[in-house]
Amino acid sequence: MFDYETLRLLWWLLVGVLLIGFAITDGFDLGVAMLLPLLGKTDTERRVMINTIGPHWDGNQVWLITAGGAIFAAWPLVYATAFSGFYWAMLLVLFALFFRPIGFEYRSKMPGRRWRNNWDLGLCLGSFVPALVFGVAFGNLFLGVPFSFDELTRSTYTGSFWALLNPFAIVTGLISVLMMVLQGAVWLQMRAGGAIQQRSRNTAGITGLLLSALLIIAGLWLYTSIPGYSISSSVIADAGSNPLSKTVIQSANWFGNFALYPQLWLLPLAAVVFPLLTSLLAWAGRYGLAFLTSSLGISSIILLAGVTLFPFVMPSSTDMSSSLTLWDATSSKLTLEIMLWVAMVFVPIILLYTTWCYVKMWRRIEPDFIEQNNVSNY
Repeated sequence: MFDYETLRLLWWLLVGVLLIGFAITDGFDLGVAMLLPLLGKTDTERRVMINTIGPHWDGNQVWLITAGGAIFAAWPLVYATAFSGFYWAMLLVLFALFFRPIGFEYRSKMPGRRWRNNWDLGLCLGSFVPALVFGVAFGNLFLGVPFSFDELTRSTYTGSFWALLNPFAIVTGLISVLMMVLQGAVWLQMRAGGAIQQRSRNTAGITGLLLSALLIIAGLWLYTSIPGYSISSSVIADAGSNPLSKTVIQSANWFGNFALYPQLWLLPLAAVVFPLLTSLLAWAGRYGLAFLTSSLGISSIILLAGVTLFPFVMPSSTDMSSSLTLWDATSSKLTLEIMLWVAMVFVPIILLYTTWCYVKMWRRIEPDFIEQNNVSNY
């Protein structure tokens, strides 16, 4: 069907598509939950916000599970190294996500104000922490992760959880948070009625400006102060996966691919411009277009990160030649072929079913609807 090199590249693209799907879909419900204590001034308003994402939030998290499964099957070395190196960070994300299903289901079971406010705070933190940690993890990829392989391809991680929280990674973590807050704000503009719609309009306008500003800061920081990696020895694309079969050297920065292909500079331009367009469209009341440009902005940012790192997937700061790339960290050719056939069959089915769910459950949630259906709603 495809040669080994093409299959590896296809799965790099497919994993990227899954991450983009997660950031767009789960991004808006994470964003709505983060905005819950800020935009919802009354219990009814907060229930309006929750019920805009009520039918979809659990289905959206399937994108994250699918992306994790795809990384496990397509890039087993990346999966093993990431989950051992980022172990405490992953546990933090897992425990934070526990608040989401429990919070959605239990929040409205009792009428007490303190009870509901505590669950609202739990939903907010349970959404903020994963968004921040995902961004911090991406930031650390550009700095290099402290791991190495021995001659038997056994990895050793020498870092710590607190080392992950360096200044550059915190900036990328805030970019991730703002991406999802922006997505959540424009979602509320489309789906929520009453005062929530006006407040989310202003929030989207300000958040888009902040996101563009942080992207420029992170880009200049990455270009001027953080050295990149490049492969100095030839790698046989059809050989088996062995991360020690190459030699990696340090380069001036991570923008070597942009020097080879100048058209790639359109990606950072798009990543900065789309949030600005989202702000303008949100203030103009063009909610649908604002959601589209916000989604395109998220896609551009994730694609920009992937293209900047390419072909590296997980660079190593301990031993540069142990860095994992899409050419030497993948499963066998047969595994990638079988997975590709499965993806070609089931991904379109999932997309069609998801689209059908959104179409059937689409409506603007007004405060009156919540009060009239007090028992049946979240």
